[in-house]
Amino acid sequence: MPNKAVQFRIEKTLSLVPRGKVVSYGLLADLCGLPGRARMMGKCLREISIDCNWHRVLRSDGKIAFPAGSEKAEEQRQRLITDGVLVKNYRVNMKKFGWTPDLLTILVELEY
Repeated sequence: MPNKAVQFRIEKTLSLVPRGKVVSYGLLADLCGLPGRARMMGKCLREISIDCNWHRVLRSDGKIAFPAGSEKAEEQRQRLITDGVLVKNYRVNMKKFGWTPDLLTILVELEY
């Protein structure tokens, strides 16, 4: 289980990702103050029990990290589609749907 501080950072950061946008594991780690810890984000998301918009986190190439066709990949794909994100072959166009927070969000909302 991730420690409470890391869990809080992840949940807080994911709460800022707007509907219709996605973020990579690497950017999520950076925004949580844990640069270079993309794999750690994946491990932490598996262990966080509450629904924290986990479906908005993808690999840096836009692919869903779960095996294509698996139950979890389908669940993530459906959640993203419900959010208004176009998913084609279990991949999302990161240039179109990727979230980059503005400076105000970084300075005010991500105060860790």
